[in-house]
Amino acid sequence: MMSNAGQNAPLAPKTATSEPTPPQPKNDNSGFGESVIRLMTRLSMQYGAINLSQGFPNEPPPLAARIALAKAVLTGVAEPFSSDEYSSTMTSSLEGQGEENPHTPVENLLREVLLSTSVGVDELNQYSPPMGRLDLRQAIADHYRDIYNYHMDFDSVTVTLGATEACASALRTVGKPGDRVVIFEPYHELYPSQVNIFHMIPSFVTLREDVSSGKWIFDAAELEKELSGAKVLLLNTPHNPTGKVFTFDELSIITNLCVKYDVIIITDEIYEHMTYGKNRGKHIFIPKIFPHVANRTLVCNSIGKSASATGWRLGWCITPPSFTDTFRGVHDQLVVMAPHPMQYATLSYFKLPRSYFSDTLATKYVDRLTKLALCLRKMGFKALDPEGAYYLFANYKQVPKLGELDPWDASMFMIKKVGVACVPGTNFYGSHAAVQNEAQRYLRFAVCRSVKDIDLACKKIDDFFK
Repeated sequence: MMSNAGQNAPLAPKTATSEPTPPQPKNDNSGFGESVIRLMTRLSMQYGAINLSQGFPNEPPPLAARIALAKAVLTGVAEPFSSDEYSSTMTSSLEGQGEENPHTPVENLLREVLLSTSVGVDELNQYSPPMGRLDLRQAIADHYRDIYNYHMDFDSVTVTLGATEACASALRTVGKPGDRVVIFEPYHELYPSQVNIFHMIPSFVTLREDVSSGKWIFDAAELEKELSGAKVLLLNTPHNPTGKVFTFDELSIITNLCVKYDVIIITDEIYEHMTYGKNRGKHIFIPKIFPHVANRTLVCNSIGKSASATGWRLGWCITPPSFTDTFRGVHDQLVVMAPHPMQYATLSYFKLPRSYFSDTLATKYVDRLTKLALCLRKMGFKALDPEGAYYLFANYKQVPKLGELDPWDASMFMIKKVGVACVPGTNFYGSHAAVQNEAQRYLRFAVCRSVKDIDLACKKIDDFFK
């Protein structure tokens, strides 16, 4: 969920034998070490591997959002480009350019815009209110009305520095040092790390692969045991890394137990519009479907994944009124605000056709998931079909040459010898039992890269293992 600042300098790919395999990072989830996921991205760059490790796309955000962002930064004035204005400006800026012109067409376009635009009082390159632009908060509230028929006041929404900060601020809002936070494992690495940073205590409920049903399931008794005496449940659905979409029946169990044990729910819903198969469009927005927990549920989200804009760091948190002031105080003291130009540009994201959210994203990623899954299975990997998100959590223990390795060495083997980067399964587990068992079987692959990259990754895997 975070960006890779400082990783822009090109690096010459290393050969597979030029350096020894780096030591496996300590899996203590302390929150004070380098992210293993971003470490794998760094190693993929060093070895020239296709990066299927970190969940960030390499395709641009929607054009309307990019145009709005450029307008915001260049003029600072809250007046969007019209499509006609953009077309005419682009056409005029490209006329009469010869080889002697030292600037690229884009540079000339930007120069013409700056010279021809009368800039008034700059608003968009300066601070916004800490809780975010009012028009953006209203647009987010309208989005939930349109998608989920959920009506809320825009003042329930706080714009955040991505979903990462939304989650951190939510944790600090509802918890204090020593409080216990329940997390389903496997998990995204930031959850226990943030819990530990705030001196809270993570505890885990294990999702297990049920091959007969083709689903990842949990034991309700195990969940109840962990929720007893806990303060917070961190719930990610659709789920990274398994692709699980929690069902109505499962969420009924979860929400009823949270009421029984007075547990606050923090949800991470950044993959809400990426659901597949029988679950197509079946993401359940808890405050709407389970109103008895609406007053104890904080919802974290962002445009990073769904708009291919992970570097914009633009998210939000929906809070019950009883938590809003405290959340905003934490948010203000931690980060002040989300970047104002990105806030303005994000307005255009919420004006995209409804089909973008109901169909376009799912169609885009299900094709890539299907392609990579077929390739991996042909080589001996085993993976359940994801119900959502854009990852394959694959059991590699039956893959020749790979199966005898532990997950860290297997992931390094994939980078150095196969040329495809993934993440070791041990990065996603925290309980001792699961780290010794379930975690030892899996590698995670992200399919949010371009079709060209997915095709090349499949070719590399096929060429090596066939």
